[in-house]
Amino acid sequence: MVAVSYRAPSGERLRAIDEFLGAAYADLVKHDDRLRGTAVEVRFDRGVAHLTGDAADPAELALVRQLVGRLDGVLAVWSRVRIGGRDPIMLDLGCGAAKQYPGNLGLDLRLAPGVDARADLSTSLPLADDSVDVIFTVHILEHLIDFLTLVDECHRVLRPGGTLHVMSPWWGHVNAVADPTHVRLLDVQTVKHICQRHPGAPRWYPLHAGCDGASIFADLTPLADDDPGPDPGHLARFFD
Repeated sequence: MVAVSYRAPSGERLRAIDEFLGAAYADLVKHDDRLRGTAVEVRFDRGVAHLTGDAADPAELALVRQLVGRLDGVLAVWSRVRIGGRDPIMLDLGCGAAKQYPGNLGLDLRLAPGVDARADLSTSLPLADDSVDVIFTVHILEHLIDFLTLVDECHRVLRPGGTLHVMSPWWGHVNAVADPTHVRLLDVQTVKHICQRHPGAPRWYPLHAGCDGASIFADLTPLADDDPGPDPGHLARFFD
């Protein structure tokens, strides 16, 4: 197997990538009839696409997400799009004072500005089944010895078609080992194995996965037991 190496891009390069992605998506909207008239807005920040605005139905949002995710250089696609006029219910796990979006519901072990409720993320989440549209786990999994327990809980509380956003330090960057509270090392291949666990484990479909040389990113959506899994061509986009 050939070893995969990454180098974190400079701030200047990231700004250039965002400009390129913005121009590429504007050109896509101009020439792709499927996107004409959409009220979904797309902004790029350090390679992450942020989707806002409105979609008529889940299919429209899925189409925009899919087309944005195909652009070269996109690391993740984060969405807070209203569907049919309904705001999504969004959960920020281990957020501390730094929620990804201000309106997210913040859960953390310690109370802080922005934390709405205390929760031990190493156990069950205090939420009902199929109750959340979007979950952020940003720089959280590396702090948990058994992070699969949290991943399984995210599967339980996400609605069908919901999204789990993962962001964690890449194992090959100094940030992964500089923090002594990090107890796990992660790679994009870790995401592959989350999606290909043993029969009977909660199943995930990778919408997107990537690495910028400092962090890994993954957008996952839950699969039901009888849902078809990703085909080899789709997996090959992201994983060895």
